[in-house]
Amino acid sequence: MQSYPVRMAILVTSSLVCLNALPASAAEQFVDTKDGKPLNIQPDTEQAKKFMATGQNPYIGDQAAIAEGKKLYQLYSCAQCHGAQAQGQTAGGLTGPKLNHAKSATDKGMFEIIWAGTNAGMSGKGKGVMDPNDPKNGLSPDEVLKLIAWVRSQGGGAK
Repeated sequence: MQSYPVRMAILVTSSLVCLNALPASAAEQFVDTKDGKPLNIQPDTEQAKKFMATGQNPYIGDQAAIAEGKKLYQLYSCAQCHGAQAQGQTAGGLTGPKLNHAKSATDKGMFEIIWAGTNAGMSGKGKGVMDPNDPKNGLSPDEVLKLIAWVRSQGGGAK
């Protein structure tokens, strides 16, 4: 029979081998806000890949990304319903006390809402009724992250 130190060394080595076989981190699970089904999102940049793995928006605080996000917010007519500064208008606010969906409080939740739309009538990816899994339609994953960075810069901080 092996000595205690030898058994412990084998146990530790075996554990490390098993841990190395696992993925470095489990990717976040993104779901359709309308039916809860998994979304098939193909990240288009390294920043989007990082977000898909962690749920943390790498563009938060990035002034160039925030400026691009503001342009996208205006281009895709988000302001028509959510107001010029995301404070709410015909649709609920995206910032502060007027935040109308608890899911919007996290970057992951806001991404899912923008990507897939809502049952209340908001279209997915900024363009009409569409398949959110079709990468040719509407906003790209990277653009959604920049749009979220702009919203957060208006006081819609993520939790």
